[in-house]
Amino acid sequence: MAGSQTASNFSAGKLRLIKDRAARFGVTLGGGMVLIALLLIFFYLLYVVLPIFRPASITPLESYALPSQGTTTVALGMEARAEVGYRLTAEGDIEFFNLRTLDQDRQAGQVLKSERVSAETVTAFARSHQGNGDYVYAVAGGRVLIMRPDYRITYPNDVRLVEPEIRYPYGQTPLQLDPEGRDIRKLAFERDGDTLMLAALLADDTLMVARLVGRQNMLTRAFQWSTQRGVVNWRNGAQSARIEQLLLTPNLRQLFVQSAGTQQRVHVIDTRDVQNPVLQQTIPFASQLGRISAMTLLAGHSSLMVGHQSGHISQWFEVSSDGHREYVNVRNFNAGTAVEQLIPEQYRRSFYALTAAGDVAVFHTTSSRHLFQGQPGGLQLSHAVVGPRANHMLAQQGEELHVLTLRNEHPEVSWHGLWGQIWYENYDEPSYTWQSTSGSDDFEPKFSLVPISFGTIKAAFYAMLIAVPIGLAAAVYTAYFMTPSLRKVVKPTIEIMEALPTVILGFLAGLWLAPLVESHLPGFITFLLLLPLTIILAAFLWHLLPENIRNYVTDARAAMLLIPVVIFVGWLSFSLSPLIELMFFGGDMRDYLTNTLGINFDQRNALVVGIAMGFAVIPTIFSIAEDAVFSVPKHLSNGSLALGATEWQTLTRVVLLTASPGIFSAVMMGLGRAVGETMIVLMATGNTPIMDWNIFEGMRTLSANIAVEMPESEVGSTHYRILFLAAFVLFIFTFAFNTVAEFVRQRLRDKYSSL
Repeated sequence: MAGSQTASNFSAGKLRLIKDRAARFGVTLGGGMVLIALLLIFFYLLYVVLPIFRPASITPLESYALPSQGTTTVALGMEARAEVGYRLTAEGDIEFFNLRTLDQDRQAGQVLKSERVSAETVTAFARSHQGNGDYVYAVAGGRVLIMRPDYRITYPNDVRLVEPEIRYPYGQTPLQLDPEGRDIRKLAFERDGDTLMLAALLADDTLMVARLVGRQNMLTRAFQWSTQRGVVNWRNGAQSARIEQLLLTPNLRQLFVQSAGTQQRVHVIDTRDVQNPVLQQTIPFASQLGRISAMTLLAGHSSLMVGHQSGHISQWFEVSSDGHREYVNVRNFNAGTAVEQLIPEQYRRSFYALTAAGDVAVFHTTSSRHLFQGQPGGLQLSHAVVGPRANHMLAQQGEELHVLTLRNEHPEVSWHGLWGQIWYENYDEPSYTWQSTSGSDDFEPKFSLVPISFGTIKAAFYAMLIAVPIGLAAAVYTAYFMTPSLRKVVKPTIEIMEALPTVILGFLAGLWLAPLVESHLPGFITFLLLLPLTIILAAFLWHLLPENIRNYVTDARAAMLLIPVVIFVGWLSFSLSPLIELMFFGGDMRDYLTNTLGINFDQRNALVVGIAMGFAVIPTIFSIAEDAVFSVPKHLSNGSLALGATEWQTLTRVVLLTASPGIFSAVMMGLGRAVGETMIVLMATGNTPIMDWNIFEGMRTLSANIAVEMPESEVGSTHYRILFLAAFVLFIFTFAFNTVAEFVRQRLRDKYSSL
């Protein structure tokens, strides 16, 4: 009998040992898997983010001789997929050719079509912006011919075939620009629909501007033109100056005249009234910069880029000043040697500079980045164009053409662009701005992470401002003062609040709480001010009651008497709200805040977010802090009371100090929850990325920004990768908070563990 009992005990002990080992292995495996998951998240975020910081590169792809030798190139171009290119010459020829070898029947450099645009003598040449793709030749007699290289895409035998063609959108008969028939020496051209604007320097040095508005006959397809002309007085006292270049804006409102003489200048002409053009501004340039050698408009056509012989390149755009707008030098770049050509991209604020040394310099204005400098493949290029997708370049060196591959996928991103103040086009001053998309292709993306990081901190701050006092006070009272029977009801009730979906809280905050706060703002603020004062007053009155009355209610249950007090104060505050609004705020507190105090008020604001998100964070703080306070050994508090300390002294000098590591952990866990919260801030903030501590304005947080914009971002785009960078920043935020929390918790634990 004894032997069987011993064997049974041995078997039970062995089974327990196996269970202990299994539990230890499971806990270790689970912890290790959590760490591995965190590392995988970290490295995956890095994997997606790192490509945005890769430098630009230019590599040669194809080389072949010019289709026609001994002619002067005035323009190069290519279709979107860089399969077919074209070349326009000063003699009036256009040549289409294969850019790349696609198969044995389509070899690189193979001429597809060649045509003389005009048999007459060409006196000047100009092109519109890349989006239009129009070119204009000026011929003898003050006439102009507008043409457009185009492509017809077909799929014979399921093979994509690009067939070039030449279109004359306004007919092959040149338009008479100058009624007196004077030859055109320099020309600028832009088109807005069927409205044409041309600026021409005539043979007698007259600078003329003309606007031609066309109406097409529906039957004959011929255009009938109504023309307005004006003469520009641009010299402004500089009689010896001569015009070097003309440039029109695509909105047909301004003409830039580059003049050379004793001083380099750019004159800005207001052409809205073509018959009376007005000199709007004259931009002088320092003599040490050298002669202006290139001038162009960036994508979006708001910024003027000016290059000099010294290699200096400056960016100018309009800024409001003293009630009017004028061009201001915003940024400067340096290409090293004399700039011979400036080439803008079609959609982005990148531009390419060809220098006298044969270098290609690549810059991006918004990010202020110098992306590339050098001679790709040892080539010294003299004329170039960038394809519409900015992934290929067609360039000329001597009597050869070269096709180059561009890798410049994310020029908009730099550390300064992400975290510094950027002066964006048409803004009056540098700012922190997040605006990733727009309805226009001319939009300048704004990728500053500062306003959404600020919004994350602002939302967490106001949430913790509400959640920490309430959560900690409730935890201390529940753990230290409340009776066990009541604690068994209160603690699970508050903890189960944590299971409430945050989307419900966000829904209630946005659709119920926000309108309630707006319509009863005086009452709401009165409630927030009166509630603590009323609780203190109620406690003081309770203290004045006779002891025999107070003995009917124990201290552990006395706080329950505050429930009707809180309800009464809330009812009174909201009932008096219309009266308070009428007496102190002229009947409309929102109007008073906005127009009298200058405080902006949004319906979905930080106050609403603080209340809703505080309500979501309170259960986390309460649960951890309550466990920490309740776990303080009873012999510590009993010993303190036995030595004559009051309950309050015991709480503040013994219990809270011993529980401080757990209380601090509770606060940091709540902060982590507030920083990472998505649905509440998504539904109750208005999602405006502004930087203002105003409690009556909203914000946009990192998590909400990712949730809003990730579905609409193109995979692999700059926008897509910056959203992953925002997730990486959020990851670092929470990691930093948790690291600091653990460090402080260990210090507190070591300090007070000896109590």
